[in-house]
Amino acid sequence: MNQKQQTIKKSVSVTGVGLHTGKDVTLTFHPAPENHGFVFKRSDLDGALVEADVAYVVDTARGTTIEKNGVKIHTVEHTLAALSGLSIDNVLIEMDGPEPPIMDGSSKFFIEALEKAGIEEQAAERQYYEITEVINFSIPEIGAEIIAMPADEYQVTVMVDYETKVLGTQNATMNSITEFKKEFSDSRTFSFLHELEMLLDHGLIQGGDLNNAIVYVDKEVSNGSLNKLRKAFNKDEIKVKPNGILDNLTLHHPNEAARHKLLDVIGDLSLIGMPIKGRIIATKPGHRVNTEFAKKVKGIIKKELKNRVPKYNPNEEPVMDINAITNTLPHRPPFLLVDKIIHLSDDVVVGVKNVTMNESFFVGHFPGSPVMPGVLQIEAMAQAGGILALNSVPDPENYLTFFLKIDNVRFKQKVVPGDTLIFRLELITPIRRGIVHMQGRAFVGDTLVMEAELMAQIAKQ
Repeated sequence: MNQKQQTIKKSVSVTGVGLHTGKDVTLTFHPAPENHGFVFKRSDLDGALVEADVAYVVDTARGTTIEKNGVKIHTVEHTLAALSGLSIDNVLIEMDGPEPPIMDGSSKFFIEALEKAGIEEQAAERQYYEITEVINFSIPEIGAEIIAMPADEYQVTVMVDYETKVLGTQNATMNSITEFKKEFSDSRTFSFLHELEMLLDHGLIQGGDLNNAIVYVDKEVSNGSLNKLRKAFNKDEIKVKPNGILDNLTLHHPNEAARHKLLDVIGDLSLIGMPIKGRIIATKPGHRVNTEFAKKVKGIIKKELKNRVPKYNPNEEPVMDINAITNTLPHRPPFLLVDKIIHLSDDVVVGVKNVTMNESFFVGHFPGSPVMPGVLQIEAMAQAGGILALNSVPDPENYLTFFLKIDNVRFKQKVVPGDTLIFRLELITPIRRGIVHMQGRAFVGDTLVMEAELMAQIAKQ
């Protein structure tokens, strides 16, 4: 599996008709920077942005719809499946309408466009969510279930059974995401005849035609029904093939329905926000169960990130040693309370404080029972956060950071001589106008000992 993030080399467009709106739409994939993820942009609505995040899912009736601040993007799954299937991490998806073009009902044309643009490796490491224990979600009333279990690669197995003779039971398996393009990207969406007639009767699928969906005939077909379809889709003749599908399309695969459902799973689960390393087994999947499962996984990830313990190897070269720290921070002993910086990025810093009996505060706090004062734990955390804040300016030696606010402070366990405090601070919001809002956590070993939200301001000396 590729360990570096990827984007595309240049912008590329796809033009077609939206399935449900029937409106012409141009979708343009643009390169995006590291850690950008997938973001939709509505150029017809003053450039409004909607991140491809499962938290924004508002409808799963006939596709997956996301909405933010009243701006909707319909039927996102085929586009997102193409991006995930090519292991692309960062793209801006600009559209001049509310939904991507349906094309032929698969991801094939999006794959072709992205490959035409070219794929470019970026410097940042790709972050996977690795399944370490079984996760399951089910909707018993419809018999749908998704299970995730540990595996070395992203693998998906789909089992579908609509209890109809024409479709029967179908299975499909992807053993590696590298198989997606060849084996699954051309698998088209499908509908049963009774569903198609209902959609037509309600004025839906205005952009649908018999070139972008496989139609399974699951009931007796009258001449009236065929005439209605001929008129709706402007066809001279429509017949039912011996295999029980309308003669509009030829199957790409005997199990194309299952393969398309697997494609939908890939697209919907990309809304988690990071690629998966694990095996997904989906029984009777659909957009509702897919996205509810994605929400559950996203919740688990948030909980794990909150309690994630930074890895510290004292033998590794630090990002900043004590000399580099004193060149950045104005603090000096005995009030310099950070010994090393072992990780530093635009939004995260990890610092180390070795707590020894030589600390001056242990003389009086407390004699015979030395405990590091909580206020100094916060100060040490804030100094590590100061490194993160000053990393955002080109000349940190000319700036100071000042506390504005401390919220939600919790002390979980005593810190005593001999402990090594590991501080991890991450930005809650991007730094704007010198205001830095951070979530900080302090660990001793694998134990969370203290946490707090800090707000500070960068000011020039």
